[in-house]
Amino acid sequence: MTRHIRHAAVFCALLLVALVVNAARVQIVQKPEYDGNPANRRPDIARYQQPRGDILVGGEAVTGSRDTGEHLRFERTYANGPMYAPITGFASQAYGTTLLEHAEDGLLSGADPMLAPLPLWNDVTGAHNPGGDVVTTIDGAAQRAAFEGLGGRKGAVAAIEPSTGRILALVSTPSYDPQLLSGNSAAATRTWHRLNDDPDKPMLNRAVSRTYPPGSTFKVVTAAAALDAGVVRDLDAPTRSPDPYTLPGTRTKLTNEADGCRDASLREAFEWSCNTVFAKLGVDVGVGGMTAMADAFGFNDDGLRVPFPVARSTFDTSVDRAQLGLSSIGQYNTRATPLQMAVVAAAVAGGGQVRSPYLVERTLRAGGSLVAAAGSRPTREVMRPATAALLKELMTGVVERGTGAKAAIEGATVGGKTGTAQHGVGNSGTPYAWFISWARGDGDMEAKVAVAVVVEGSAADRGGVSGGGLAAPIARGVMEAVLSTAGPKVASPAAGG
Repeated sequence: MTRHIRHAAVFCALLLVALVVNAARVQIVQKPEYDGNPANRRPDIARYQQPRGDILVGGEAVTGSRDTGEHLRFERTYANGPMYAPITGFASQAYGTTLLEHAEDGLLSGADPMLAPLPLWNDVTGAHNPGGDVVTTIDGAAQRAAFEGLGGRKGAVAAIEPSTGRILALVSTPSYDPQLLSGNSAAATRTWHRLNDDPDKPMLNRAVSRTYPPGSTFKVVTAAAALDAGVVRDLDAPTRSPDPYTLPGTRTKLTNEADGCRDASLREAFEWSCNTVFAKLGVDVGVGGMTAMADAFGFNDDGLRVPFPVARSTFDTSVDRAQLGLSSIGQYNTRATPLQMAVVAAAVAGGGQVRSPYLVERTLRAGGSLVAAAGSRPTREVMRPATAALLKELMTGVVERGTGAKAAIEGATVGGKTGTAQHGVGNSGTPYAWFISWARGDGDMEAKVAVAVVVEGSAADRGGVSGGGLAAPIARGVMEAVLSTAGPKVASPAAGG
């Protein structure tokens, strides 16, 4: 009898071992397979069982969570959704996450191990941490000024603080309300299809995900290369530039919209945006020098994240001399995001030094304690300080005497550069209106903001598309908002300035 009991005990022990081994196989070995199975709703139920952490602007949450009472209990909500969509992106139960909602998803959802009170605590206890908060660098007043300035037009605005790299505004229009995508209802599905089928692409983040020919705003880069290389030493000396300028090795003649560009000085050519002068300067500098300067500003870098990825701005390195001339005036294959062109303006304002742009100031636990802070970004030298000083002088002249007069702000020093970029086969597309700028209040030691604005003109206003007319007033509004926040209130000049 004892022998039978012993055999039964051994058999039961073997069954228990087999059960444990099978449980381990299912929970460890086959876990990824079950987690990825569309029929398994447990991860989604757990994910949406608690409110999501918030994204903050100026100490105020621009996101929230709504208790639906459903299995997927909490849905994302957004305050001023269209205005902040190029920053937050969306967090949808059906379509996933984008932009900050995606880049900081671990922290916002509570899944980030950094939120656990002790290492491996959640793995042992099965606990789930409350979602943390993301504090952005955005200036709410600047964001609103950019959004309202663009109005119903297609375009984008990027603004950064030159001394730190903090992104102060990031706007793309037309926009959309991310809250309409938050749930998994039929209405969310209809909204998804409508937004994706819209030819105006409201979910495209034009500020960081689309590149445009920068047109004459790229002449800041060309001027920096010419000054750094010693091709030009005196801003007021004639440049020996013909008008029209025949592109090297071709019969193509490049012309200007402005008069008086023949042999114009760099100062005159910059203020009135003479294509012939800058195309010749780019050719004189050479492919190597132009490429090195463009790279120093941030072109051809496909690794920039803010923390979500930024599209690569490009300066073609495999060009002949004629193509180099066109590239040097922001045409041919030269392409840039608005954020990249804001960096160009910031490098000038920063005395030739620039810091990489960033959007997240710090992350917090639900109770408010610090998880991580951005810290100081390393600087890189783009150009010699003497070159930056001369470019400040040139950009100030554009606003005081040239094509950027509508960006002038009373009580501040403003530097700018206009641009009207051609595109399409035979330049058949409606031009893009550009303006890049920086501003320093008269009581400030350094520039407080650098801005880039691009407006996609419509066929109806093709003849009136200009950087000085369409984009400069928008940039002025953003700069005024930042200067008013940062120091003594400044006012714009009387209408018509």
